[in-house]
Amino acid sequence: MVIKLDRSCALVIVDMQNDFMPTGTLPVPDADKIVPVLNKYIDMFASNKLHIFATRDWHPPNHISFKQRGGVWSMHCLKDTMGAEFHNDLKIPRSARIISKGIDANKESYSGFEGTDLAKKLEQNNIKHVLIGGVATDYCVKSTALDAIKLGFDVVLLEDAVKGIKDSNGAIKEMQSKGVKIASINKVKD
Repeated sequence: MVIKLDRSCALVIVDMQNDFMPTGTLPVPDADKIVPVLNKYIDMFASNKLHIFATRDWHPPNHISFKQRGGVWSMHCLKDTMGAEFHNDLKIPRSARIISKGIDANKESYSGFEGTDLAKKLEQNNIKHVLIGGVATDYCVKSTALDAIKLGFDVVLLEDAVKGIKDSNGAIKEMQSKGVKIASINKVKD
């Protein structure tokens, strides 16, 4: 399957933040290794003046997902901290729209659509096809992809631009079973 990029396509980069990198507080193994691949996708979209969105966890210090509040995760991606910044080598253009999620202290938000205006922004720009990369395949990437499917978007997981924590293969199979397509850089044409 070849994906032909046009004005109806958007790139969604999920949570490529310092705290999710191998030296971060909530590391995703080898997350930094997909930065060069994501940059290739960014270049494709930017050079064609196509829409790019980048989600980020932007948590308050008392977020419900943290162990201190009974959640399962260590503190991560506290808003306005170095850990919440995007990986330094990720070349997110100024034209990209940043989508902050997990900002409500009392609500868990894995999906880039949950509690954000991402769906509205995609619809306002007549986006029909969403290509997704980032971390973690088995959490925020999966939740974002499945929500995009539920909202009626055609969704492509960029398998060479994702990394997971534990069960990437199971997450990818689940996404495929719900209608998410799989592609890699050699199958995306601008």
